[in-house]
Amino acid sequence: MSAITTTDAPAAASGMTPGQRLKSIFSGSVGNLVEYYDWYVYSAFSLYFAHVFFPSGDRISQALNAGAIFAVGFLMRPLGGWVFGRYADRHGRRAALMLSVLLMCAGSLIITFTPGYGTIGVFAPILLVAARLMQGLSVGGEYGSSATYLSEMSSRENRGFWSSFLYVTLILGQLLALLVLIVLQQFVLSEEQLRSWGWRIPFGIGAIAAITALYLRRNMQETESFTKLKNSDAPARREGSLRTLMRHPRAVLTVVGLTMGGTLAFYTYTNYMLKFLTISTGFDKETASLINAATLFVYMLMQPLVGALSDRIGRRPILIAFGVLGTILTVPVMHWIRGAQTPMEAFWLIMILLSAVSGYTAINAVVKAELFPVEVRALGVGLPYALTVALFGGTAEPVALWFKKIGMETGFFWYVSACIFCSLLVYALMPDTRKHSTIDRD
Repeated sequence: MSAITTTDAPAAASGMTPGQRLKSIFSGSVGNLVEYYDWYVYSAFSLYFAHVFFPSGDRISQALNAGAIFAVGFLMRPLGGWVFGRYADRHGRRAALMLSVLLMCAGSLIITFTPGYGTIGVFAPILLVAARLMQGLSVGGEYGSSATYLSEMSSRENRGFWSSFLYVTLILGQLLALLVLIVLQQFVLSEEQLRSWGWRIPFGIGAIAAITALYLRRNMQETESFTKLKNSDAPARREGSLRTLMRHPRAVLTVVGLTMGGTLAFYTYTNYMLKFLTISTGFDKETASLINAATLFVYMLMQPLVGALSDRIGRRPILIAFGVLGTILTVPVMHWIRGAQTPMEAFWLIMILLSAVSGYTAINAVVKAELFPVEVRALGVGLPYALTVALFGGTAEPVALWFKKIGMETGFFWYVSACIFCSLLVYALMPDTRKHSTIDRD
């Protein structure tokens, strides 16, 4: 991984104009968008290709198999958080971001060209798993490096606002995956064509987009925080090492605690919602896709507003607001969505939940970055986050489908609510990172 280093980068951020700073933030964000488009296109199209890789069983069983592989990809995210976090802390945020998008491209190409079970038998799901493992490694490394980059690149007064674009691009990637699905459904291909071969198109688009993002990231500036660290005359520090990270146990545990409920809520209200609207509420796939896309679009626009608000009133009050609302509203609102009679009714009910979880998604990146010193910031943000997402976010869909399969779907709603409550306890006890940011000490 030493092929891309900080010596290849443009000048660091210390003498940047506002325009140059904005351009670097944009380049980092666009790459993040492509990464998450590639990641979420799997879930958006799994209803169409599940039978290709898992030909036997009923509809829910095939969805469960495809969802399990989606979860398997999350198992690599902690490894990605460690590998790329260590690399970003030692060789630069820019270098790590370039490597992560390159790996995502490779995973998308494998899925695009892998034959089905009927052609190569058991090797089809094996190759699918291999591709998802590569993409999981990539996304695991992307989050910590990207969150660190956007937080360090932003000014103190607007750090919450600019770092919120991590989730703007994350949601936009998910939204674009859905839009590709809608366009193919409504205007280009028939149901049979989508199930036969059309599902491969979005993965090919993702691979091409990843190459474009790699080109854009070549022109990113390195952050001033990292550049000062590398040019420092202070005694040598073990940048990106687990030993150094473990000197900050409270920060590590805080990341785990604040992420647990937030990531489970996010994946439930967004990623799993598409299947929930079809399997449980009873909408057809086309209508469910339109509802999901509409809610994601409004949700995306909310992120910078909440991020800017955190720059005014602090991060902790906003996290607490999510914790309270998520704990109270998840069970009843999920019940109401299941019984929704019209698309508009489902839309507004989902927006209630998405408005609540915005209190987590808009600011969680900057909160985590503000907890750690510069020498282990990318690792500290990426590794404990990825571990928690693998345990709770990545398992949201298969756990929900399992509850559905055994006839206890309501149990999943209570599970989500309980996890959010656990995170609420962390929000209530943690300091407000806006007032005690380690980035300000850089």
